[in-house]
Amino acid sequence: MANTQGPQGNYDPAGSTQMFRAFVDEAAAPQGRQQEAASSGPRIGLIVGVVVAVAIVAAVAWLALK
Repeated sequence: MANTQGPQGNYDPAGSTQMFRAFVDEAAAPQGRQQEAASSGPRIGLIVGVVVAVAIVAAVAWLALK
């Protein structure tokens, strides 16, 4: 228990730890926005796919009954 300083207590002469933390924090923020946009994309694609499938089934049924 002589020297138990954590990462905050260590001196980093190059500042690489601070730069790395800034990079990670900066990279994490846009990723959350991309995640939200990506999660809505497949949902819209699924809805469009279902609508197209229903339209095809309706067209085939209409042609069969005509």
